[in-house]
Amino acid sequence: MHRFMTSLARSMAVLGGIVLTAVILMICISVIGRALNTLLHSAPVVAVLGDFARTLLDTGVGPILGDFELVEAGVAFAIFAFIPFCQITAGHATVDIFTSGLSVQANRFIQLIVDIVFAAVLILIAVQLYEGMLSKMQYRETTFLLRFPVWWSYAASLFAAGTAAIVGVYVGFVRAAEFFGNRTILSVGGAEH
Repeated sequence: MHRFMTSLARSMAVLGGIVLTAVILMICISVIGRALNTLLHSAPVVAVLGDFARTLLDTGVGPILGDFELVEAGVAFAIFAFIPFCQITAGHATVDIFTSGLSVQANRFIQLIVDIVFAAVLILIAVQLYEGMLSKMQYRETTFLLRFPVWWSYAASLFAAGTAAIVGVYVGFVRAAEFFGNRTILSVGGAEH
């Protein structure tokens, strides 16, 4: 089961990375297009290039239409896609100033509570995304520029958030097994800060 959950979390992180990389490339292309559009409209360039500047502009040189709408949807998905891997590898930042002096069993109990609460929050987020998606579907809400249905973004984020909730619940069960079995299954510690 652990191998499957780790593989699922890793796959979601890779998918989130691919989406985030695509969003970054799109932003770069849009910024370059916006800069070229501004440059091709400038008087010195029009004076030098003449009709060729107009020809380039007519090909569509400029920012990507609706780039901010795509960024919003892509980043939301990517954030939820990274959570499962961060959760299963205990990659969250931790502050253990007070807990470093406690016993192993006390730290296991604290970690159990934290992971159960985190799993509950992930479930709540997934449920709210589902409700929001249904609402967006019902009212047929679309984005302003691209006019694509807003529920598509909700569905993508719901898929990632649902996966995060499943992995979060699994981690909660593992922490319970660690606490009651007095053994370590998953590492604990997260990022050092």
